[in-house]
This record gives sequence, structure tokens and C-alpha cells, in this order.
Amino acid sequence: MDVPFISLVCTVRDEADNITELIDSMLAQSLSPDEIVINDCQSRDATPQMITGYIATGAPIRLVRGGHNIPSGRNNAIRHARGAIIACTDAGLRLDPHWLERITAPIRQDVADVVGGFFRPAPRSLFELALGATNYREAEEIDPARFLPFGKSCAFRREAWEQAGGYPEWANHCEDVLFALALKRLGFRFAFAPDALVFFRPRSSLTAFARQYYFYARGDGVAGLWTLRHVVRYATYSVAAMLLLASRRHPWALALIAAGVGAYVRTPLWRLHRRAPALDATGALRVALLIPVIRLVGDVAKMIGYPVGVAQRLRSASLRRAVAQYWKSGALQQHDLPDERHSGA
Repeated sequence: MDVPFISLVCTVRDEADNITELIDSMLAQSLSPDEIVINDCQSRDATPQMITGYIATGAPIRLVRGGHNIPSGRNNAIRHARGAIIACTDAGLRLDPHWLERITAPIRQDVADVVGGFFRPAPRSLFELALGATNYREAEEIDPARFLPFGKSCAFRREAWEQAGGYPEWANHCEDVLFALALKRLGFRFAFAPDALVFFRPRSSLTAFARQYYFYARGDGVAGLWTLRHVVRYATYSVAAMLLLASRRHPWALALIAAGVGAYVRTPLWRLHRRAPALDATGALRVALLIPVIRLVGDVAKMIGYPVGVAQRLRSASLRRAVAQYWKSGALQQHDLPDERHSGA
């Protein structure tokens, strides 16, 4: 059976500090891509020159330029790609050596049109370890039937991208979710490949993490995504605030708050034990204490970002039309979307 032409694409901007790790992992794949197309989206550092250096050594890479954000850069890379199968990843990542082989297998075997791979945090500090345990799930926690592929680890038929109209370029964030929902609406076959792994470094500080989650939530607000989920978050913290006030007169209120915090951190602690079983007691205690702080900071960032995004959509007639078209088409429906979206570009 002939193997379809496979294009491995990504879009980058100002990634001089990590682009070599990504490209080296692209070139070390057990199934080599027929081409690698990297779109540079207005880099101001040495990223394009570093990519050109690989090309000069004979690497099967084409450097193209265009776009103003992640979806437009990704679309530009795909437009320049020649493959019938498109494998998509992001900067700031490292691909497992078998990633391309595993993420394209369901398409090459004609059992799927769209494949979502998985991702694993590669922390370099206790804070990053805590952040990874708090926000990034294990593969067995995923419902494959409801999982939506992320732009950093996915593959699809080129015809699927064409029929969906590409990634929505009006969405500065959550574009991969909207694209996946459009493909769901169009009836394309999905598969989950948990062993098609990419490795990434979690944000290294609370400030960087808060900024990331602010933009995620703002993107949700712009797109009108996950309204109920955000409402539940506001309601949960409102109840917690009322219980805190009530605790002055009713000690049982503090017990309820403690129980809620315990429920909040139970799963992250389980992940921590899975991922760092040799962590000493002092390190484990420090990570355990960071988990509720990370939860709180992330939730506050989302509660600030979401209404900002809603306001942005309401102020823009073009955004309102674009989002309304998605709702009209039925693309925007609730699916299994954990808060572990990560883009390096």
C-alpha cells in the first residue's frame, strides 16, 4: 500500500531559545515526513536564520512567512504544504521519536480523518512539576470519544482542513478547539492516539501562568465557548466567599471550605505521585502547598479574562458575525476540553 505524502507543519515566532530542540525532534522521527513546512510569523529574533541553517545542511524543511497570529500562520504553512496528510505541532515542544508514525497511523490505515495526539509536561523545577500535576491530565483520564485535538499534537486529511475553511483566523486563542468542532460538525472521523506524545515545559512562574490562562479565557469569551463552565466557576467562588464570611459565626463553614479544597487537590496529588514517585518529603510538601495556589491563580485569571473576551466580541461586529456563524452551523458544542491548552507560537 502506498504511503500518502505527509507534511509536518508548524508556525513559529521568536523561538530562538527552543527551535533547535523542536527541529531536531522532527528530523529524528521513526517515520520521516516527506516535508517539513515551518511558517515564520514576524519573528524579531534569530529564529528564521536558525531554520535557514538547517535547510543549508540539507534538511527537508521549507521556510515560509506570513500571518499575524497562530491560526493565520498555521493556515499559511498548510497552504504551502503539498501533503495529503497534515501533521501539526507547535514551537516550544519536543516530539517523541514515534510521534509522527503514531499520529498518522489511523489516517494511513483509513480508520480516521482527524487524529488527536497527547502531550506530557517536562518540568524543570518544583513549581513546574506542581503546575504540570495540577493542570495536565494523564491519558487514562481522557474520554477518547469526547477529546478534541490540540494544535500542538494533531493530524488530519488535507481535504478536512479545506472543507472546514482552515483554522479561524479571527480567533487569537482557542483556534484549534474551534477547528476541531468544525470538523466534528462536518462528520469527519476522529481518533485518539495517546501514545503520540509531545513534551513541553510548563510555565515557569505564577505570573506567566496567570497570563496564559487569562488569554485562554479571553479567547473563550470572544468565541462564546464554555459559557456554563465559566458561570459555574463564578458561582463556586461566590459560594466559597459566603462560606468564608459565615465561618466567623459558624465553624462548620470552614470545614466545608477545607473539604472543597481537599477535593480540588486530590487528583493533582495523585498525578504528582505517578510522575515523581521518588520526590522527597520536603519537595512533595512544597508541591502540595503550591497546588491550591495554582488553582486559585488560574481560576482568578480565567474569571478576569472571560468577561474581557465577551466585551471584545460585543464591541466588534465582525467577531459577532463570525461567532454567530459557528453557532448557527452547530459547531460550538460542549466537548471534553480540559484547561491544558498550550501553544508555543
